[in-house]
Amino acid sequence: MSKKSGFQAILGAKCPQCREGNLFPVSPFSFRKISAINQTCPNCNANLNPEPDFYYGAMYISYAFSVALVITALTAINILIEKPELWMYLTIVVVGNLLLFPAMLRYSKVLYLYGVGKLKYRGH
Repeated sequence: MSKKSGFQAILGAKCPQCREGNLFPVSPFSFRKISAINQTCPNCNANLNPEPDFYYGAMYISYAFSVALVITALTAINILIEKPELWMYLTIVVVGNLLLFPAMLRYSKVLYLYGVGKLKYRGH
């Protein structure tokens, strides 16, 4: 039985059914197999790939993350710098997307599985 809340399980990228097993086979800081997700939960054996190409829908969430990052970066630049130049915008947006790409990719899949996947928490 997991004592993790749903929010903690999402942050930790844990299985939606048991909130214990890892969704990803490698560390978030590993660029090896960056988009790989476990086929089944190592703890409760739940199927984490409900259908072929299930995670293609997660690209919409990833796109929303990128748009939010761009809007936040552009707003921050406009507030913090009096007369920003074009290269400042481009540099911040490109570097920000490159640095946050692994997190955005992973959490888009986690949120998609929690939101659209049919796995429900089975706490006892």
